[in-house]
Amino acid sequence: MKLKTTLVLLAAFAALLAVVLLFESKDRKAAAVKEKEGKLVDVASADVRKIEIKREDGTIALEKDAQGAWRLTAPLQAGADATEVEGLLSALSSLRFERVVEANAGDLKAYGIPGREISLWLKDGRAPLRILIGMENPLDQSFFAKRDGDPRLVLLASSLKSALEKKLIDLRDKDIFKFEAAGVKSVRVKAKDLSWEAVREGDGWLLQSPVRALADRIKVESLLDSISAIKAKEFLSEDKSAADVKRLGLDKPACEVTLSMTAAGKTLVFSLGKVGDKSCAMNSESGKIVAFEGSLLADLEKKPDELRDKKVASFSSWEADKVFVKKGAFELAALREKVNDQDGWFLDTAAKDAADAAKVEAFIRRIEGLEAAAFIDNPTGLSAYGLDRPGAEIRVRTKGADGKPVETALLLGTEDTEKKQVVVKNAKLDYLFRVDASFLQDFPKDAKDWKTAPVPASDAKK
Repeated sequence: MKLKTTLVLLAAFAALLAVVLLFESKDRKAAAVKEKEGKLVDVASADVRKIEIKREDGTIALEKDAQGAWRLTAPLQAGADATEVEGLLSALSSLRFERVVEANAGDLKAYGIPGREISLWLKDGRAPLRILIGMENPLDQSFFAKRDGDPRLVLLASSLKSALEKKLIDLRDKDIFKFEAAGVKSVRVKAKDLSWEAVREGDGWLLQSPVRALADRIKVESLLDSISAIKAKEFLSEDKSAADVKRLGLDKPACEVTLSMTAAGKTLVFSLGKVGDKSCAMNSESGKIVAFEGSLLADLEKKPDELRDKKVASFSSWEADKVFVKKGAFELAALREKVNDQDGWFLDTAAKDAADAAKVEAFIRRIEGLEAAAFIDNPTGLSAYGLDRPGAEIRVRTKGADGKPVETALLLGTEDTEKKQVVVKNAKLDYLFRVDASFLQDFPKDAKDWKTAPVPASDAKK
């Protein structure tokens, strides 16, 4: 009896499930039909190989090349902005309309059709899909439109306005001066009242003129990135001539940037200036002269001192495994090592006393963070700054990129108590630093200053 009841219930469930699936299938088909009916164009954007936009002011044509990249073919041959073209294509290949105005369109001229005409060629080679765009509906800024071969006159949403009104400059590749900043081995800048040159050294940059000094890597590379990222707001000349260069004042540029690239013998020269209220630029590799926006000209006119690395020493405190200090007759060193199966900081003494890691590492971080308040270039003698007999000395040992130990040595000279500054020399550099003297207060005065505090007897018993 129970088995028979179970079989009946299963049969009923199966029948009910079949009905549900049938209705779901019908609903999906109906939704798909409705979705398709709500589109004026419904093609895969990847299948479109050519776009043509005709309007009163001319025709813009775009076509995919053999590598699948979009290029402008009319009114000129040029690279296209891939992001802008893909955005336009996304809007056109699945073009939805808001409502049908006329099921069988009559007088199209009454709706301003065709004010514009957009054609899409597909890779299957069939005749292009033509979309005829009319005037704006004054009530809600939607657009009257009709697809060639479709009797319906429809309204396109006002949100499509930006896509339908793309200009040539919108669709054109504006990154025409792009280069790999990582491939630059030297940069030379000449502008009004200033000139400087920097060369890449390892992971950093070194100023060569007007003074030989470490440059701020982030500032130099940020400047190179800004030059590489110049975007054309307007094309002032497509094929520059001497007359164009002179007309735009680039025969005597406000700023000239010469980049030596790692590629053998390759040099890029950028000329930048102003014409009226427009910033303009050209380079030695391109025939284009463009107007651009941004603060690049002002950034290039910064004094060389603003590009200098203000850090007194460049090392990573977390990689330090030894620190040594000397002040007068007092000397103290601490090492990070393993003693009696215990990893940590220990004083470099016969007893290998445990050091207070927090205090030692705080001191190293303080030294790592020292920055120049001012520079002393080409010092005539160390005695004038108290560095013939330094008042104090700091040495920090770290691991280099190759894993070998690297030592940073700093010598401390005369302290200006009025300005609260002390002169510091990095042994690897020819110039000196004036540094805020407050860090001198962190100097240990006795070995116990870095030694781990003894545990009270009561705590030891616990």
